Amino acid sequence: MSRVQIKLPDGSQRDFPAGTTALDVARAIGERLARKAVAARVDGELVDIQTPLSKDCGLEIVTLESPEGLEVYRHSTAHLMAHAVKSLFGHEVQVTIGPAIENGFYYDFFSETHKFTPEEFQRIEDKMAELAAADLPILREEMTRDSAMRLFRDMGEAYKVELIQDLPNETVSLYRQGDFVDLCRGPHLPSTGFIKAFKLTSVAGAYWRGDEHKAMLQRIYATSFPDRKELKAYLHRLEEARKRDHRKLGRELDLFSFSEDAGAGLVIWHPKGALLRTVLEDFERREHLKRGYDIVMGPQLLRTDLWKTSGHYENYRENMYFTDVEEQSYGIKPMNCLAHMLIYKSQIRSYRDLPLRFFELGTVHRHEKSGVLHGLTRVRGFTQDDAHILCTPDQLDGEIKGVLQFVRDVMGIFGFEYELEISTRPEKSIGSDQDWERATNALMASLKDTGLPFEINEGDGAFYGPKIDVKLKDALDRRWQCATIQCDFTLPERFDLTFVGRDGEKHRPVMVHRVILGSIERFIGILIEHYAGNFPLWISPVQAVVLNVTDNQATYAEQVFNELRAAGVRVQKDLRNEKLGFKIREAQMEKIPYMLVVGDKEMEQGKVAPRHRSGKMLDPMTPAEFITFVQDECKQYH
Repeated sequence: MSRVQIKLPDGSQRDFPAGTTALDVARAIGERLARKAVAARVDGELVDIQTPLSKDCGLEIVTLESPEGLEVYRHSTAHLMAHAVKSLFGHEVQVTIGPAIENGFYYDFFSETHKFTPEEFQRIEDKMAELAAADLPILREEMTRDSAMRLFRDMGEAYKVELIQDLPNETVSLYRQGDFVDLCRGPHLPSTGFIKAFKLTSVAGAYWRGDEHKAMLQRIYATSFPDRKELKAYLHRLEEARKRDHRKLGRELDLFSFSEDAGAGLVIWHPKGALLRTVLEDFERREHLKRGYDIVMGPQLLRTDLWKTSGHYENYRENMYFTDVEEQSYGIKPMNCLAHMLIYKSQIRSYRDLPLRFFELGTVHRHEKSGVLHGLTRVRGFTQDDAHILCTPDQLDGEIKGVLQFVRDVMGIFGFEYELEISTRPEKSIGSDQDWERATNALMASLKDTGLPFEINEGDGAFYGPKIDVKLKDALDRRWQCATIQCDFTLPERFDLTFVGRDGEKHRPVMVHRVILGSIERFIGILIEHYAGNFPLWISPVQAVVLNVTDNQATYAEQVFNELRAAGVRVQKDLRNEKLGFKIREAQMEKIPYMLVVGDKEMEQGKVAPRHRSGKMLDPMTPAEFITFVQDECKQYH
C-alpha cells in the first residue's frame, strides 16, 4: 500500500497510508483534537475534514476555535436553515445562496406566493433543531455541470441552474444532508449534529445578484454559535446595540435629525447636539494648539483643475460633487489637503520652519450611495478634525510617533481601547513604487519602535499613500474606524512643494495626512452608543437641571439657574407646576448628569440638593460649591 508524508504546522512529519482522511490524522494526534475538528487546510486549501489525503502535503486541522472553523460552522447552519425552509414550504420557495458573514449568515429565498415574517422564525428554528438532532451526515458529491443542471432543473430550482451555467468548471460540487441538496464549494461540517445554537434575527429584501433589474429575494439573517452561552451573550449584545442605537437615542435626546426635504445623508443638528459638537470641537482646538498645530481654514470649493493636479479627479471623482461658476468648473472638497498645500506654497519655506502642522475642522462632502447611508456613521456631509504635517524626511519618524501618542492620549480620555492596521497600496493609486515603499516602511518602523502591535490590511491604503488605521473598541466590543495616519511622498511632488535645506538647495518635504477623531459626526454616533447616551459630565450638552418642588421656590430656583449659567455650567431649569418625581424621571430619561432639587429647606439655606442620574444623592451644597464641583470634574479636559 502506498504511503503519504503529512507535514504538520509544528514542522513535524508523519507517515500515513494513502487515502487516510484529515480526521484520521487528527485522531492520531489526539482524540481531543479530533472531537474539535470541523475542517482541514491541505497545502493552504480549506477542505472537508473527511477529505482523503492521496499525496504528500502540508496539513492543518481547523477547529471551531478558529475564524475559519466558525465560518464553516455558520455556512453549514445556513444550509440547515435552507433545509428547514424547504421542508416547511416545499416548492413554494426556491433557494439561491447562503454565505457566512461577520457574526452570522444569511440565506436568500425566492417565492411568488409566500412572504416571510419574524413571526415564522420560531417555526423555522424548531425545524432546524429537529434536523440538527437527527445528526444527518453532510456529504460532498461531485458531478458534471450538465448533470447538476438537470438535477436542479428537475427540482424546480431555477436559481441554482443559473449559478451552474455561469461556473467555468466542467465539474461542480454539491452537498447533501437527508433529502436536501445544495450547490456549494464547501467545506462543511461532518454532520448536522455539530450544530448546537442558532437564532434567526431579521428578514430583508435583496435583489438577485445585487442587480436592481432582477428579481427581489427575501433574505433571512441569522447567527449561530457552537455553544448556547456564546449565543446568549451575542444576543444580549445585539439587544444592547438596539438600545444604544445612536439614531434612536439621537431622537430621544433631541440631538439631531435628518429630513428628506433637506436631502439624504445631511445632518441637521438641534441645540443640544450642536452644543455637544461645540464642546468636542473646542476640546480638539485646545489639544492641537498644545501640540504645536496651527489652525487654518480652506474654502469649500476649489477649481477642478486643482483636483486634477492632485489626482483626485482621476482617482476619486465618483465620490465628489462638482458645480460650475461663471463657466468655470469647481469641485466641492471631499478632503482638506489641497488648501493646506496652497498655504504651504504661499511663501518660501526653510528647513528651520519645519515641521509645519496645519489643523482644520474642515467640512467636506462625499457622494455616498443612499443604500450605505446610516445615521451619523455614514453621511454625505461631515466635518473632519483634519491636519497635514509637512516635514523633512528626517523628521518623519518623530512626527508619526507624535501622532500615535496624540491618538493614545485622546482615546484614553474617552476610555477607548483600539487596534492598529497598516493599509497598503491599492490597485488604483498614484506615485512611484519607490515612494510607496518609503512611506510604508516609515509607518511600519514607527509602529515597531513604539512596540504597538499591528496587522497588515493589503490594498486598502489611500490612492496617494499607505496609512495606519486606528480601530476603536466600544463598550460592546465592536470595532470602529476613526483615526488614521497617512504618509505621502506623492502630493508634495505633484504640487512642487519645496523647502530650502541647510545646503541652500531646494528639497522636497514629506506630508502626513492625519485625523484623530476622524469624522466628528461619526465619532459622536460612536460616543452615543459607547456611553448609551450617558455622556460624561465634561462633554454632556446639559450638565445639570434645576428643579423646584413647588412654585414657592421658583424665584430662588431661577437665581440658581442664572448663577450657574453665568459661571459656564451648561444648565437647564424645569420650573413647571408638576410633581417633583415626574420632573426627576424626565431628567433621567434625558440622561442629564445632575438634578439640582430646590425645596423650602434648600431655599432657606441658600443651597441645592444634587441628585445624580443614577439616583445617588450628594450632600447639599451652595450654587458656588456646585460650580466648583463641576469645574473640578472637568478641568483635566481644559
